[in-house]
Amino acid sequence: MSEAVAIGIMRQAVEMAVMVTLPLLLAGLVAGVLVSIFQTVTSIQDNVLAFIPRAAAIFAVFTLTFPWMLRQMSSFAIMLIRRLPELAK
Repeated sequence: MSEAVAIGIMRQAVEMAVMVTLPLLLAGLVAGVLVSIFQTVTSIQDNVLAFIPRAAAIFAVFTLTFPWMLRQMSSFAIMLIRRLPELAK
């Protein structure tokens, strides 16, 4: 396997990881910003108040997007397994 092929596979793997985790990261970001705004407006500074909504938002988005994530990761793994004879040369 040449360096270009290995770098291409690694690039695809990183792109897949970013694409799959992006909805979770965005949900955490939006929830964190909303909680921060709420804490600033009400002057409540509690760590639990900052953590629980963020965790709940990430869990909710994970529950909704898990089938899509599984399909994306499975198709990537199947593509790699099918290319294995070509890559082993």
